[in-house]
Amino acid sequence: MSPMIGRLWTGRCTPENAEAYETLLITKIIPELDQAEGCLGAYVLRRQDGKDIEFAVLHLFESLAAVKAFAGDNYQVAAVPAEARTLLASFDPVAQHFDVRAAPERGSTVPR
Repeated sequence: MSPMIGRLWTGRCTPENAEAYETLLITKIIPELDQAEGCLGAYVLRRQDGKDIEFAVLHLFESLAAVKAFAGDNYQVAAVPAEARTLLASFDPVAQHFDVRAAPERGSTVPR
């Protein structure tokens, strides 16, 4: 059985664009990505990083095959929609992929 895969990507915004980017990410981008076959959902993390606001997105997938079905053969390349690019000051051009060794129970939620 293939291990669950965590796809990790980060992007940075100016403080002025952070709220707009977070709203776009949570209300549009993540829900669209979550429709991919084998996608198990995502964590969205945010922190102050110097003058910028950094976002890290950890998407969980059933397997590397599910990641490739979502992202294509060149699956390491980051999937950053044009609308998001206008709000980001910088972002990682590639996503990192990890075998998941432990994860919270499915169905649990994190309070907001």
